[in-house]
Amino acid sequence: MLKTKMGSFPLGLRRGGGWQNDLPSLVNWAKDNQLGVIDLGRKTEDIATVREAGLQVGSVDLLEWQPLFSSDAGKRGESVAKNAEYITQACAAGAKKFFLVVLPEDPAKPRAENFGYAVESFNALSPALEAAGGQLVIEGWPGPGALCCTPETYRATFKECPSSAIGINYDPSHLLRMGIDPLRFLSEFAARVGHVHGKDTEILPEDLYEYGWEQAATFKKSPAFGAAAWRYTIPGAGGTNWSEVFRVLQENNYGGAVCIELEDKDYNGSEDGEKRGFISGAQYLATC
Repeated sequence: MLKTKMGSFPLGLRRGGGWQNDLPSLVNWAKDNQLGVIDLGRKTEDIATVREAGLQVGSVDLLEWQPLFSSDAGKRGESVAKNAEYITQACAAGAKKFFLVVLPEDPAKPRAENFGYAVESFNALSPALEAAGGQLVIEGWPGPGALCCTPETYRATFKECPSSAIGINYDPSHLLRMGIDPLRFLSEFAARVGHVHGKDTEILPEDLYEYGWEQAATFKKSPAFGAAAWRYTIPGAGGTNWSEVFRVLQENNYGGAVCIELEDKDYNGSEDGEKRGFISGAQYLATC
């Protein structure tokens, strides 16, 4: 199976839709192309199929996200209970990493208020995670009102949530699009990284001058999987120094996988293109 040159981290993919919904075919294709790990989303019923085929489960999505961050204490409590049961069952089946994005139920509320709801729920989930041997891996996708995207809010979260069961899904593409140094971020937070997405971002220098970071373009049509001044890419086509990423991960005893999340206009949209994108990204990472 393909692994990174630095650190020997196994390489795999985050499962999408379309042709990837046919799990037996996806598993056979992954094995034929030396990809040894699959992120399953919320399809925890597929854990056994992946493991019986000799592949690893990289991550599964947490059962539900936004109710955890509701201003309604009863709703938060119910969500913690549902997610705790889901975590226990998924860990018993063989999944250990639980992916989520901190998207508040009401992004119009003050960010500090929504932050308080998030850390309360994370601390309430920690005992179930610790008992089952699981870990939340929070990805910093900067969606509407999202928290845990920047060093500020990750740092504050880990101060309020000391359990190592609350961790990071490291995806440098989101940091790059926000103008945050992904290597400096990793150097600060490597000990909390529980899973890694192989996705990159290309910054478009001329468009960055033309449109900046903050304002939408008036006339330019943004590319698929991007905006006026940047676009997501497969690893190797963006600005991430993956060899340095893997060096820092190795120095911090990272023991997980690297799964390619395919969001690249040059490959998405057809089965053939997406297969080429996964293979090209994995082959590049195997040289790093």
